[in-house]
Amino acid sequence: MKFLAITLIVHRPDPVTGVQKPTHDRFREVLDNAVLAEELGFDGFGVGERHERPFISSAPTVVLSHIAALTRRIRLFTAVTTLSLLDPVRAYEDYATLDHLADGRLDLIIGKGNGAAQRELFQVTPEDQWDRNAESYEVFRRLWRQDKVTADTRFRPPLKDAEAWPRPYQQPVRVWHGSATSKESVDLAARYGDPLFSANVTHPIEPYAELIRYYRERWEHHGHDPADIAVGAGSAGLYVAPTSQQALEVYRPVSESNLAFQKRTGLPVVFETLEDFVERSSALIGSPQQVIDKVHRYHERFGHTVQHVQADASGLTGSRHRASLELFQSEVAPVLRKDIPDPPFPWAPVLPEPAQE
Repeated sequence: MKFLAITLIVHRPDPVTGVQKPTHDRFREVLDNAVLAEELGFDGFGVGERHERPFISSAPTVVLSHIAALTRRIRLFTAVTTLSLLDPVRAYEDYATLDHLADGRLDLIIGKGNGAAQRELFQVTPEDQWDRNAESYEVFRRLWRQDKVTADTRFRPPLKDAEAWPRPYQQPVRVWHGSATSKESVDLAARYGDPLFSANVTHPIEPYAELIRYYRERWEHHGHDPADIAVGAGSAGLYVAPTSQQALEVYRPVSESNLAFQKRTGLPVVFETLEDFVERSSALIGSPQQVIDKVHRYHERFGHTVQHVQADASGLTGSRHRASLELFQSEVAPVLRKDIPDPPFPWAPVLPEPAQE
């Protein structure tokens, strides 16, 4: 099993202290967390893309380019690239450039993105967002693979023998499809034989397990080998402590503040108590053995081979956040790496075969 640390770069007051860091400091924190993730042995670091409050992750290629310069081994992920909002030609240019700068360490997770403010900003409607996502991906995919592209597009000017530069480093880049609650992303992933990444953060396990089951069905419908399926899954929170009692005691103020925020802002409350959140959500909160057991329980339903955890402290003190990540890597990850297989492809740059002499 592989492990990613992911941030959406939320920028709002700390759930416990109420203090909001300056924007500059929040970005520095993201960079520090990426370096820490590589230091501790995580396999990937992901940066989201959002174009509305309370996020400041509107330019993931810029952030990931800086992280690429600070790291050497860890793979870099987008989480997610909101292709329904983007011109696929411009997106290709940005990510092809980033992939060169990162020496082929880039993976993309794409999705339509969420939020009415984002749609209004880019003049995307609920009715056309999925068609935009599919068209953008199809054009992006062809640009990465072909030197010249002709496409009769609906949502941007048509392309005729279009060239996009630079030509890519990885051939091709691996693209995962982010899925939360809708079958459209799942269908697109299965059609092209691409891996799926389940958001798995808001609800109990059932709706996510159903979408992954549907993905497997559609994968086989399109004639792909079931042995080639790769599924990733998110988690709703992380705090690993030596004992379950310590974990609950430390995380309770964070949970209570998040619950109050949900109620105050009118967000749906799915888990009413910390105990319910720990038991029924995907949050990895508890002793090392409790976290291992929960990942196993989800793996039985999902068959996932990649797991993401939160890169941000999210209400924990810096020292507690680091201690949690260290304990995760020293006592949780080694067991899960042994028990659960890796994805069915190399965790390395996707480079063309060398020419035969």
